[in-house]
Amino acid sequence: MGVVLGIFSMHTKQVTYKRDKVDDELEMTMVCHRPEGLEQLEAQTNFTKQELQVLYRGFKNECPSGVVNEETFKHIYAQFFPHGDASTYAHYLFNTFDTANNGSIKFEEFVTGLSTLLRGSVQEKLEWTFHLYDINRDGFISKEEMTEIVRAIYDMMGKYTYPALKGDVPKQHVDAFFQKMDKNKDGVVTLEEFVLACQEDETMMRSMQLFENVM
Repeated sequence: MGVVLGIFSMHTKQVTYKRDKVDDELEMTMVCHRPEGLEQLEAQTNFTKQELQVLYRGFKNECPSGVVNEETFKHIYAQFFPHGDASTYAHYLFNTFDTANNGSIKFEEFVTGLSTLLRGSVQEKLEWTFHLYDINRDGFISKEEMTEIVRAIYDMMGKYTYPALKGDVPKQHVDAFFQKMDKNKDGVVTLEEFVLACQEDETMMRSMQLFENVM
């Protein structure tokens, strides 16, 4: 189900699934940040109440305060990529989950993003990924921004996974993408161009890491 899901569900196998609503709501009052009610989150996401309960327990085990900061996110994420440097990619991923742009991820932000990545429509997944690549959040992806993300992915996977990927390979990768995506040749990719190009080319969609375990 991917690394993002694994980050906060890695310890949930030992918890008891049969807990009633009162117990779960009581747990939520014990932390610094209290998430929205389970019913509201169930309506806002594609998860069932039981799935939200399990995700919340995993989240709380890793982040007792009810929120996760970037350093904690990087530390947990790095455990899944011991042969590479995941810090840069984790930074960009953290910023995409941090929809409030306040330097922390609340449980609501986490499950909303996770719901899109795991069970959203293709359009929703593409839009989420566009925001990952749009580092400065100006509504466009530049070649430099895409190069930063692609290079971060290569760094994260490590030399043992991709020993031949050196030097200008990320730039060459991005140049090929841009030639297909930038339909009007203005040097940037809009959301519409990004979605259209990915929908037209299955190989490009896989290369954008939409459905790969790095998410």
